[in-house]
Amino acid sequence: MLSGDNALDRCGELIACARRLGADGADAVYVGSQSESVQVRLGELEDVDRSESEHFGLRVFIGMRQATIGSSAVDAGRLEELASRAIAMARAAPEDENAALAPRSLLMRHAPPDLDLVSTLPGPEELREAALAGEDAARAVTGVTNSEGASAGTGHSVIALATSDGFGASYAQSQHSLSAAVVAGEGSGMERGSEWRVARHRGDLPDAAWIGQRAGRRAVDRLGPTSVRSGAMPVVFDPLAGRSLLGHFAAAISGPSIARGGSFLLDREGGQVFDSSVTIVDDPLVARGLGSRPFDGEGLETRATTLIDKGVLTGWMLDSASARKLGRQPTGHAVRQGGAAPSVSSSNLTLLAGEPSVAELIADIAEGVLLTELIGPGVNIVSGDYSRGAAGFLIRDGQIAGPVSGITVAGNMADMFANMHPARDLDVVYATNVPTLRVDGMTVAGS
Repeated sequence: MLSGDNALDRCGELIACARRLGADGADAVYVGSQSESVQVRLGELEDVDRSESEHFGLRVFIGMRQATIGSSAVDAGRLEELASRAIAMARAAPEDENAALAPRSLLMRHAPPDLDLVSTLPGPEELREAALAGEDAARAVTGVTNSEGASAGTGHSVIALATSDGFGASYAQSQHSLSAAVVAGEGSGMERGSEWRVARHRGDLPDAAWIGQRAGRRAVDRLGPTSVRSGAMPVVFDPLAGRSLLGHFAAAISGPSIARGGSFLLDREGGQVFDSSVTIVDDPLVARGLGSRPFDGEGLETRATTLIDKGVLTGWMLDSASARKLGRQPTGHAVRQGGAAPSVSSSNLTLLAGEPSVAELIADIAEGVLLTELIGPGVNIVSGDYSRGAAGFLIRDGQIAGPVSGITVAGNMADMFANMHPARDLDVVYATNVPTLRVDGMTVAGS
């Protein structure tokens, strides 16, 4: 794997090749990564996996035509071949009036901020010990009858980006993970439970035994599920399940969706979309953040953005292409994936905590459900229609009752967002985070 400086040099050489062959402009990205993981099951080592990958992406512009190409070949002798293929593709591409590099005036001109994304990687024996500790703790939970295994992993990656307009920077990041999954019960009454965490620094991970205990308790708590009557009722999303709602929101305000008219929030900019208790922030500059990035996929400076301010939608997440289509400026939300053109993504996306505790949030619910698991896609970003299989727990008279499964929850996301209320139990552990969320007026269908 190349170092950041070497990767930048190679990106610069690739751009120079493209310019010599006739490109009016170009940018190049390098992504190199290495990872190692250890999997155990029933106290025995089951698998050790190590992988390494390197990839270049080159985007070239000829007039209003563009093409993007990727290759895993990183040797200097292959650069001209890669550039030649990209130039040939661009000359055959249709014209696109929005095809251009990011505005030069908006490129980041200072050194990237240090976001503390790199840490020491443990060896395979340390990973094995952590995986065993997690599985042992899970299997020790009363009621657990089998194991699907536990794993511990680590990795390191380097990202470099250069453009023909003079931008060039790189950064590195580490990743550490722990997970466990076990089964409780017997025969047709078996239930599965799991837990996983990821962090940039290993010391920020929970203890492996805690991961295992959580997995075991989740499996046992799901034993003996019933169904629920069908009808309209409040639905409460625990933080793990609720994270997906924030993902749907991000997709609905992404520039490409807005530019092609494919979002149920298309006409809602500047309007009240959520309850006034909801504020949503996207911050790519969080130290050690799983979604942190010091610059975006087109070389623009990144910054924290309040996407929802007390319920009001403040604007869209834009890359340069979608910004031009909408007559706007890009917002620093572009990302690159190897040989693909820039796309739009959030970074560290957080729905801020509300005021009530979880107990206070559900206290007046005579009958409802607390969802801990969602199944299947069932989401239409264009219309906002939402329908997903689910499992969790019954809420009766303001208290969490027994487990439920085999249910479907449905609604329209415009109504769901307007009737959403957050609790104060926010725990920032992933790239997308929410507290417990209550949504009134959803339709629940039992089996």
